[in-house]
Amino acid sequence: MSIEQLIRRAFEAFAPDASTRPAMSLRGGDAADSYDEPPPFDAALDAITDDYLCRYTWGVGYLDPASWRHYLPHMIEHALRNHARGSDVADALLNSLRPPDREPSRLASLSTEQEAVVVEVLDFLAFAPDSRHQDLACQVLEEWWVPGALYRKPST
Repeated sequence: MSIEQLIRRAFEAFAPDASTRPAMSLRGGDAADSYDEPPPFDAALDAITDDYLCRYTWGVGYLDPASWRHYLPHMIEHALRNHARGSDVADALLNSLRPPDREPSRLASLSTEQEAVVVEVLDFLAFAPDSRHQDLACQVLEEWWVPGALYRKPST
């Protein structure tokens, strides 16, 4: 599957989440990371661009499940487009897909279709010969996303 097809699948799978206003923006998460009060969402200031993702990417750790899903397709797109040169956005995306899961659960909040897309993206980042994220993507797959993953309880 091509990068463009993967990006399209990601936006399709996350369309309901990407079309809603997040309770917390990446900018708000970044403020929380700096021990500041998270500002309210602002459509102009929180427009999702490459510059926005790069500037506020580490705010992803502070997002609730719905806000996290809102940003995932954009982070996936950025990671795939920049896989050969690497990026902090891809690192933050990969780290957000690692256990331990949090309360409320983010990883378990994904639909079956969204999980399938995440696995396809991780496979690409892990096994594309020119990916700068091979090691971390392989680790993330082994920890949670492959059958028999290290930290994921088997479904009953």
